[in-house]
Amino acid sequence: MARILGVEIPDNKKVKIALTYIFGIGDNRAMEIVKNTGINGDKRIKELTEEELGKITSFIQKNYKIEGDLKQEISQNIRRLIDINCYRGLRHKFSLPVRGQRTRSNARTRKGPRKTVGVVRDKAARKAIKEQRKEK
Repeated sequence: MARILGVEIPDNKKVKIALTYIFGIGDNRAMEIVKNTGINGDKRIKELTEEELGKITSFIQKNYKIEGDLKQEISQNIRRLIDINCYRGLRHKFSLPVRGQRTRSNARTRKGPRKTVGVVRDKAARKAIKEQRKEK
């Protein structure tokens, strides 16, 4: 396994595919990196020389934010939205969809599993629920 900027890249993948394993690099950026460094995108990672890996690494460092820096910037942007109490910030704060999606019937990914509200008829089940609430 080759390492590019602290990320393990699989050896048997083609260069243009393997670069997408780095957070912040998708298909388009991977193709751009391959084109600008002059490396054949259809080569396998294990076939690359140290010089070619160095070219890729230096090009990425000069031109893109990736991995930790990018994640930090994204979280700072979200924190800023929450701090200024704008609409998008409030949606982030309450774990609701931010970009206008409906929440009446969907949005289970953001909202989490359904919380069933209703009457529990069985006494044993009711007792178990009460104990769960006390633990919280």
